[in-house]
Amino acid sequence: MTSSVTEALSSGLSGYTGEGIYLYADGQQYIDCASGTFNLSLGYSAKPVVDALHAQLDRCSHLSSDFTREKSRQIFDKMREFLPAHIGAFWFRDITGSGANEGAIRIAQKATGKTDIFSLFLSHHGQTVGSTGVSGNAFRHRSFTLPFANSVKIPAPDCANCFYSQQPGRCGMLCATRLEDFVEYASSGQVAALLVEPVLGNGGNIVPPAGYFRTLRETCDRLGILIIADEVQTGFGRTGSFFASTGFARELRPDVITFAKGAGGIGVPVAGVLMRSELDVLDPWEHSSTSGANPLSLVALEETVRYLRDHRVLENVETVSGPLRQGLTDLARRFPGMSNVRGVGLMLAFDLPTSLDVQSFITTAREHGLIVRGSRYGFGRTVKIRPPLIITPDEVRELLVRLCDALRAYHREGAYDREGQP
Repeated sequence: MTSSVTEALSSGLSGYTGEGIYLYADGQQYIDCASGTFNLSLGYSAKPVVDALHAQLDRCSHLSSDFTREKSRQIFDKMREFLPAHIGAFWFRDITGSGANEGAIRIAQKATGKTDIFSLFLSHHGQTVGSTGVSGNAFRHRSFTLPFANSVKIPAPDCANCFYSQQPGRCGMLCATRLEDFVEYASSGQVAALLVEPVLGNGGNIVPPAGYFRTLRETCDRLGILIIADEVQTGFGRTGSFFASTGFARELRPDVITFAKGAGGIGVPVAGVLMRSELDVLDPWEHSSTSGANPLSLVALEETVRYLRDHRVLENVETVSGPLRQGLTDLARRFPGMSNVRGVGLMLAFDLPTSLDVQSFITTAREHGLIVRGSRYGFGRTVKIRPPLIITPDEVRELLVRLCDALRAYHREGAYDREGQP
């Protein structure tokens, strides 16, 4: 072995390997309940995706998007069977969800000639200045000047903590219908779009109530406002359908859909925007990035779409999500402080009493072979359970055993589960 090869091997992350849903780190095995950063939809080692990427690396690792336009169109055509019927155009020149959401905002503003972008309390739309500016968390703004003068936030459909102090089913869906008041009194009156996550992921895995999406769509139609569905976290099978807006959130009927994260299958950065044909208004120089539509991203995207279809991954999510959610519900009955189990598909979560409890539990879970993540960058009290979409029924049972052990260990000092076991 040459010295250059030896140096290359020693400089890599040699202590880490992945196989399926498992991460092996310095000799320890973990079930990755965070799917990396929610971007390993197919786990660590989906062989068809890995092999296709290796083959592309042997050809070339980068091409200008001038050379990949036809490939992008071919991939979009392969995606059509999974898309809402009214979606007829695409923009595949991003590699991050932040960039895709900024691209969607540009599309909405240019297509409508209007300026304002509405979003929700607790929303998270990215890390860039623009996407942070339209996100609904003050703690991400407080140390910086992040100008987005035309951003207006409205209450989220968080029934557990209703902004209007209403009861579900008797609330008149104020979180959707009172959008009109915010347009009238809090905006410039020139509202281009509402940017909304079908499930508010970082905000606490908040699932809107039945009827919310229909009411929101009707309100936006009446006011002439486009809807952008931020499906960076919910897309590519996470909720059991290809997009949430083709499944449980189909009544949202978004005009624009953004995606990233799981679209790369095994963690390869890829992102894009899908839209109604009449919203295909951007010129190439109006939104692009150096690595946008690069060969590796496009190969990962194409192979992920193929893998989801050929390996019936969406059906697997439907099969395993019920037992996993039931298992979480059973644990919540046993362990004090664990509450509000919720979610759709394999985008599940539960609450602990405080954000400090969550931070401490994440450490305990790691000691028991589980990687879990919290919400709101440590400011929330939600624990997220989002394993790769390829998890098997046997692996679900193993996950629940490890989670039970972690909860028992966490409660051991002065607390007992409801079966009386220390």
